Amino acid sequence: MAIGSTVLTDDSLLSRLDRKLNKLEKFLALLSGLAVLSLMALAVVSVSGRNFFNQPLPGYVDWIEQILPLIAFMGIAYTQRDGGHIRMDMVVTALKGRALWTAELISVVLILIVMILLVWGSWAHFERSFDFGSPMWSRDSSMDIALPIWPAKLLAPVAFSVLCLRLLVQIWGYVRAIAHGDDEPVAVPLVEDAAAQAKREAGHVSGHDE
Repeated sequence: MAIGSTVLTDDSLLSRLDRKLNKLEKFLALLSGLAVLSLMALAVVSVSGRNFFNQPLPGYVDWIEQILPLIAFMGIAYTQRDGGHIRMDMVVTALKGRALWTAELISVVLILIVMILLVWGSWAHFERSFDFGSPMWSRDSSMDIALPIWPAKLLAPVAFSVLCLRLLVQIWGYVRAIAHGDDEPVAVPLVEDAAAQAKREAGHVSGHDE
């Protein structure tokens, strides 16, 4: 989104599921952040080794190949929960009430269909790489230091599966909003205007989140 959003909670089963799933999403997003930090550390080690010892980190590119899927995939469900992915806000923000939730529902259902196909395809890609009978359970390996590639390939279907769970929760939220005519449903991202977004960000900075 180009505009900030927020997710409301209550004591309903839907909201409880949303919060429990969000704990998993936050953990995966944390792994993604740690992967970024580790990539920076690897760069420092490799450059320092080259400059001071004339010996860069062995398999530097291989390690990057292993880390990049963590950075690319682990945070997508967390971002979807908060409505952070890029989309056409000019059209959606012009709608209100059931028309808005119907448009959101259609888009989320389409995303879910695409993600289910990606889970299926990425899992098949992982299966082609994984083999219990092979050394390190891998049929393929990296070019330099022969790291097994299947762990990196496994990250995609895992992250996409969590995203599918998030999309199912949001579909439930939008269907309930349409049925009840809710103006501010729970478990789905609600678009904030500029004033509300500025107030929320000020609360984050001051340490007085609402």
